[in-house]
Amino acid sequence: MCSTPAKTMDPQPTKKKVVAVVGGGLVGALNASFLAKRGFQVQLFESREDIRQAKIVRGRSINLALSLRGREALKHIGMEEKIVSKGIPMHARMIHSISGKQSPIPYGKKSQYILSVDRANLNKELLTAAEAYPNTKLNFGYKLSDWSFDSGMMTFQGPNGTEEEIYADLIVGCDGAFSAVRKQFLRQSRFNYSQTYIPHGYIELTMPPINGQFAIAPNFLHIWPRNTFMMIALPNMDKTFTCTLFMPFEEFDKITTGAQALEFFQKYFPDAVPLMGVAALKRDFFQLPAQAMVSVKSSPYHMGDRCVLMGDAAHAVVPFYGQGMNAGFEDCIVFDGIMDQFNEDLSAVLLEYSKIRVPDDHAIADLAMYNYIEMRSHVNSRWFLFRKFLDNFLHRIMPRTIIPLYTMVTFSRMRYHEAVRQWQWQNKVISRGLFVCGTASAIGGTFLLIKLFTMRPSISLEQLWNRVPALKWF
Repeated sequence: MCSTPAKTMDPQPTKKKVVAVVGGGLVGALNASFLAKRGFQVQLFESREDIRQAKIVRGRSINLALSLRGREALKHIGMEEKIVSKGIPMHARMIHSISGKQSPIPYGKKSQYILSVDRANLNKELLTAAEAYPNTKLNFGYKLSDWSFDSGMMTFQGPNGTEEEIYADLIVGCDGAFSAVRKQFLRQSRFNYSQTYIPHGYIELTMPPINGQFAIAPNFLHIWPRNTFMMIALPNMDKTFTCTLFMPFEEFDKITTGAQALEFFQKYFPDAVPLMGVAALKRDFFQLPAQAMVSVKSSPYHMGDRCVLMGDAAHAVVPFYGQGMNAGFEDCIVFDGIMDQFNEDLSAVLLEYSKIRVPDDHAIADLAMYNYIEMRSHVNSRWFLFRKFLDNFLHRIMPRTIIPLYTMVTFSRMRYHEAVRQWQWQNKVISRGLFVCGTASAIGGTFLLIKLFTMRPSISLEQLWNRVPALKWF
């Protein structure tokens, strides 16, 4: 791959602007294609080596759940069908109880599903797609050390250890939750930033195929909810499952030997032990220490007409709604639409982008936190299952009025913050409706009791209970 970027002098007014995309991960690679498609001179800079050439891909490996928002962005650059063909549809959550009972909870309608996709393969495909544009250049081994808002000059440590300066009209920071681009924002006044580490970490394990086939049903996102922690499993194209255990760090710290790891799994995930293999479980549990998860919020996402943040650099979210990648991909398509709206006037485009995306990305960050509690605990509740059933039933008879939250977030392009507002309104309406129905039923039951006692004053409560089965509902 390229080792030395073309140093760019200030372009002539008639030439297309030079855009530097910092970060060659999922959002950065996708963004390079969006910007190149518009005709900009695009240079992508990634601090790591080219993962297409790497023997071992470093970094996060949690499987990704691709949904509508991400697919729409891929469609825009002609990549949707290629990526979807390498994913596995998941139509429902499959809940595993300690007893081994499995209960599916559909995500939505029969035609609605999310896709389990491999992070590394998706990243490779996006880099290759970006590189196919003649006005794009990929540069690997370039670590950003500083950049200037006034001059547009960026300083990189190159792969040979030398310092290089590169000019860009627009800097697009897609360099993750610990963004080097964002450091410059922190030096400015009126820039809001927060990061929150949750007290839970994760480790990844593998469930191998059995006789060349998936060990458990493949078209589900499998969940073992255990209230304060959980394990999930997502299918891979090679017939394996990637199993991810999410748990408080203090609980991980209690498990220090293979025997303790096995005992823990036999107690809480007994049906998974024979499928994962005792020896593999005892070995793989300690391959890497539990990894941390951080939620990042910032605003605004831009600095003048010179720089903009996207993806995790602007809004890292915990993985429990499966929307981190999808939200980052949606950043790209929203930004592209605003470029059309304002005819590529960067001062107007960047301001509007922050105005639109900040409330949405903050909303999905909060939803991701909420969904962890739902996945590890609420799915065990009969009330939760009843509300899921009721929401879906009401959606079928009033599809435009009542829409399940998951449907709005995962199977639509409704703005995240509007989905939250709609969800809160629906909850109030449904809760009040249930209260009214419950009150009416109680009043009706009381009148029934009075009438029965009036007609048969000698009847006992026990006889009444047995003769009127409907009373057992009160």
